[in-house]
Amino acid sequence: MKKIILSSFLLISIGAHSQAFQYKIVTTIESVVPGGIGRSRIIENGAEVDYTQFTTVRSKDGKEKSDKDRKDLKIDDLKETTLVNFYSLVGINFQNIASNDAMITSMMNKYSKEGWDLFNIVSGVESDAGKGDGDGIFITRYYFKKK
Repeated sequence: MKKIILSSFLLISIGAHSQAFQYKIVTTIESVVPGGIGRSRIIENGAEVDYTQFTTVRSKDGKEKSDKDRKDLKIDDLKETTLVNFYSLVGINFQNIASNDAMITSMMNKYSKEGWDLFNIVSGVESDAGKGDGDGIFITRYYFKKK
């Protein structure tokens, strides 16, 4: 009896860990350019790619280079949702930030209703480095998965 219970437990454990997930990454780019002249977007990939087609294999005998060119890596199928910039002509614009939050929340709610689970968020900033550098972006990647 103990063997049957143990075997059942092991099969259930293995089955629970062997579930395949589908993943989706959505990126937001919000401009940190003074004067509101930057571009802010939600970017969603719309194409399936096979990363192995662009992988170079290296070994002590040399390397096997992918026969694909970098230009082949670019996809044409994507969605761009317009966001507003963090800055207006007079400085930081809190209404713009709230507007972007509403757009991003709408996107996250849509994916949640479609069965996607948000499991990670990663952000980074490249901002104004002082005199003569008026460029900057705030980038966030949202990682979703579903069974």
